[in-house]
Amino acid sequence: MSPVRSRHLLRLSACCSLGALALAAGPSLAQDAAPTATPEAQPPVVEIAPADQARVNRIIVRGNQRIDQSTVLSYLPIQAGDTVDSQVLDVAVRTLFRTDLFSDVQMGVQPNGDLIIDIVENPIINQVVFEGNNAVREDKLREEVTLQPRGIFTRARVQEDVQSIVELYRLQGRISASVTPKLVQLEQNRVDVVFEIDEGPETGVRQITFLGNEAYSDGDLREVMVTKTSRWWRLFTSNDNYDPNRLDYDREQLRTFYTNRGYYDFRILSGVAELSPDDDSFGITLTVEEGDRYNFGEVSVQTQTDRLNADFLEALLPIRTGQLYRSDLIEDSVDALTFAAGSAGYAFVDINPTYTANPDTDTVDVTFNVTEGERVYVERINVVGNTRTIDPVIRRELLLVEGDAFNRRLMDLSRNNLRALGFFEEVEIEEARGSAPDRSVLNVNVTEQPTGELSVGAGFSSVDSFVVNLGISERNFRGRGQNLLARLEWGSLRQQIDFRFTEPRFLGRNLRAGFDLFHSRYDFQEESSFDYRSTGAGLRLSYPLNRSTLFSVRYFLRDDEVIVPRNYCESGGSRALCDQIGASINSSAGYTLFVDRRNDPVRPTRGWSGNLRQDFAGIGGDVNYIKTEVDAAWYWGLTPSWVVSLQGSAGYVAGWAGDAIRINDRFFKGGNTFRGFETAGIGPRDLVTNDALGGNFYAIGTAELTVPNGLPEEYGIRTSLFADVGTIGGLDDRYTVNDNGVIDTSIVDDASLRASAGVSIHWRSPMGPIRFDLSHILSREDYDETETFRFSTSTQF
Repeated sequence: MSPVRSRHLLRLSACCSLGALALAAGPSLAQDAAPTATPEAQPPVVEIAPADQARVNRIIVRGNQRIDQSTVLSYLPIQAGDTVDSQVLDVAVRTLFRTDLFSDVQMGVQPNGDLIIDIVENPIINQVVFEGNNAVREDKLREEVTLQPRGIFTRARVQEDVQSIVELYRLQGRISASVTPKLVQLEQNRVDVVFEIDEGPETGVRQITFLGNEAYSDGDLREVMVTKTSRWWRLFTSNDNYDPNRLDYDREQLRTFYTNRGYYDFRILSGVAELSPDDDSFGITLTVEEGDRYNFGEVSVQTQTDRLNADFLEALLPIRTGQLYRSDLIEDSVDALTFAAGSAGYAFVDINPTYTANPDTDTVDVTFNVTEGERVYVERINVVGNTRTIDPVIRRELLLVEGDAFNRRLMDLSRNNLRALGFFEEVEIEEARGSAPDRSVLNVNVTEQPTGELSVGAGFSSVDSFVVNLGISERNFRGRGQNLLARLEWGSLRQQIDFRFTEPRFLGRNLRAGFDLFHSRYDFQEESSFDYRSTGAGLRLSYPLNRSTLFSVRYFLRDDEVIVPRNYCESGGSRALCDQIGASINSSAGYTLFVDRRNDPVRPTRGWSGNLRQDFAGIGGDVNYIKTEVDAAWYWGLTPSWVVSLQGSAGYVAGWAGDAIRINDRFFKGGNTFRGFETAGIGPRDLVTNDALGGNFYAIGTAELTVPNGLPEEYGIRTSLFADVGTIGGLDDRYTVNDNGVIDTSIVDDASLRASAGVSIHWRSPMGPIRFDLSHILSREDYDETETFRFSTSTQF
């Protein structure tokens, strides 16, 4: 009889795996062998001929050191008394190999019926060591590898770990990184696994070039992309490192950008990344085909059930014939139809839009096909990966619960809700089969990320001088989704201490509740010869009325004090200001209604937002007033670089129960709120002391046009032309009329119209955002305090 042939095939497979590992990792896997005992001579393993069969009388396992014989037999698909042939033995060998416990298995039947199994156990890992890693921390590497101390070593797992480490470095922009695994043999069949890492240089992005674009410039398209060109100030981001996966995402961003602006048949013909001769950067060239600009043609809805009226559903669509084609309107239409069908009791609907392009008329016909899907219910929801955040915080963001009808749209919205929390680096919701065909299991997989932040900030401006701030915040306090903030700000003009706590789900409902503690002091000596101190606390409660509207209520109790220099009043100070000296208790309640229909909360190019605020003071305390403020903004983007915005704001405060409005409760405008004028530079003023007195009402409007400045978007500089117009005034009569009933000519309160125009430059500098304003006054009063140039910054590092 001859040795078992199947074992040679498996040995050859193991050698091929080792060869593949060597090719993937660079140099061959090195081993430092330790002395091993010479095995005792054993009779050779023999096999039966392929056409023969043999009966197994006994099963004998040889070569096992760590693994008990009973464990080996538990995996073996053969028992004493079975009749076996060569195919059965081959299956048994493969079965033992699949356990990953053995590096070699030989098997055969002796003439006396003994089944002999010779095994060589895989070694145990003593430790996993990383060498040469400087750019990536060791803890990040350990998260990527599957090999762990006291685990079982297999060459296949080493190969997988090498690829994982290389992929991690590739995502860090180090395309040329290589990893060489080495083994150090130890006693008792143990090994040390050493990953020798050659990180290589960071591979940046030298330039991004577009070919074929006519409607939009290269700079416009670069702004859409996440990938950025390498610049010295991009110290805290990896977006300027070349990453093919990120480039694929940028392709989708470009497609969305064009299709949202009418270019229905936009295509990216090619994307080429060329490595520079010194291997330190890539040049990326994207060739696009814009095509023609399309409008919506015929828009219709087709349903397969009589209980969903197609005409009614068509009336709900946000698309009209002749409107500019926009792909986001298709998504909005699917959402509207899904919601309407769900309201009618159809939780299992499939909405499939089909398109018919008409190149002759540059129109696209869209038909929304509504079909009722198979009824499936949520049997169970599993949440995994949350090592810190408790389950209820995650489950309350899910729009599906056990027993609900499964709805894919609600599942996608649930994933977005979890991502919006900012607690997780990754969120995936997967659907799996349940215990029955009409049952489904949802697996919610999350990866936690740090939510605490220690920030140290510094700022300087032409008005505020130097300001330092220190803040500690935690957005997921105790893993319960609570927000905690403590901040200290200290500067030449203001000092402030804040402590805030917010519970996002008060009483288990969709209510945000919180409280504030604060102490602040403002120096208005330059503007109005007084200091203002305020210490207090407040309670807040807010809840969404719908996806774009937020309503909030609040209550604040403050101890306010107006302080003037010693002997100010005795030396001829303003009567209107001297009347304000002293402390007062302000007890007020208020509400805010906020509507946000912008497409981007940071740099909107479309949509509008509005805000209404009212506060009622006099719920106890020493002051009585009603203060109302309203503001709105509208945005229209011609291109990403040309954006028109119109903004307006107005406010009015009036006393009741015979109270006049104190100076710290009035409105002061100028500076950043009305460019071209100093802070508190417009409005009522005492001409004798030149003290600004503030106004009881104001109205300000702004028109702004963001324009390209010819600089690459990598510099982070944005330019806009602006025009501000407005007025402020309305002092109480007791301050404008003296004790004899005669108008006090030393106090002016004419509420005349002011206007200015100029240029604003916004720079996303390496140390934070900076704004420069160059202004020209178009309309003013002689007593107004004006300024031509202003710069301000708020920096965190």
